[in-house]
Amino acid sequence: MTRPSEAGETLRRAAHDLHPAYFALVMATGIISIDLRTIGMPALSVALMWVAAAGYAVLLALTVWRVAAFPRKIRHDLHDLHRGFGFFTFTAGTNVLGTRLALDGHGSTATALLAVGMLSWILLGYAVPWAVVLSRRGQEPLGGAEGSWFVWVVGGQSVAVLAATLERTAGPGRDVLALLALVFWAVSICIYGLVAICVALRLTVYAVRPGDLTPPYWVAMGATAISTVAGAQIATMTSAPGGLGTRFFTPHVSLIFWAFGTWLYPALILVGWWRHVRHRVPLSYEPGLWSIVFPLGMYAAACHSLGTVAEIPILVGIGNVQVWVAFAAWLLGFVALLGRLAEECGLRRGHPGPGG
Repeated sequence: MTRPSEAGETLRRAAHDLHPAYFALVMATGIISIDLRTIGMPALSVALMWVAAAGYAVLLALTVWRVAAFPRKIRHDLHDLHRGFGFFTFTAGTNVLGTRLALDGHGSTATALLAVGMLSWILLGYAVPWAVVLSRRGQEPLGGAEGSWFVWVVGGQSVAVLAATLERTAGPGRDVLALLALVFWAVSICIYGLVAICVALRLTVYAVRPGDLTPPYWVAMGATAISTVAGAQIATMTSAPGGLGTRFFTPHVSLIFWAFGTWLYPALILVGWWRHVRHRVPLSYEPGLWSIVFPLGMYAAACHSLGTVAEIPILVGIGNVQVWVAFAAWLLGFVALLGRLAEECGLRRGHPGPGG
């Protein structure tokens, strides 16, 4: 049995070592919960919604602890080319969970999460690029551009999706929500182009080793999928003036993003084969694996949303199949997470680490 002191040390270590991108667990669980609700699996959907909520609460507590107790680690991560943009998973996880709650009528909680998610994206949107890119004196940040940078886009589009979802049932604040959805959708599309240029230049100018193509590269596809969902949701905002002005425009843009994401899907699978089969890079559990699960679930949501709005039944059919692909990936990731937690707790009971 674990003694209280050992349990406290384990939690302290968890807060100290917490990866900034761990909220991708909430993102992945939340979007698959939404997908399962869409295809008529309410019990399973609610179960995953509570898993997402529990994961969010635990990660939020650890993050607050980490900010208070280990500020130097936070500053180090903010300046890290490979970890800095992971902070945007907090924004995306907050809004994805809020969207799922809004679908079940928890409007007040979802509105509070929207406020948190929106403010965090605005603050991180200035702090992270400055810390990661602009403050690197005499260094070349382009060489560190990678797939995790697309989480900046995902965070912004998650605000647009939640705002558009709440707009459908909002009262006096409907026009404000519609404007927020449009602004965050449009700005995030511009950021996608900026990030895509940086990542493309890094892949073409610098040498690419198998170890460099990490799971977060899947977020490039996830960003196209959530941009598709945001545009499709904005197209349903027919009661607000902002929605009326764009409902015939956003589906066309969404179709472009869906098509590009569909093109990326097999390309990313081939990259995974090249990395893990051809070059035998070990595939083991890491927080970045949720960056694969989330795009799989978001692609299903994109097919459902665009297929419904544009009246393309084949897209809805693709989405129905994709949900189970994403759910299978989530199960594998969740089992691997439980195994890793059990392993680390066992190791720490047997070999308590030093404080610090």
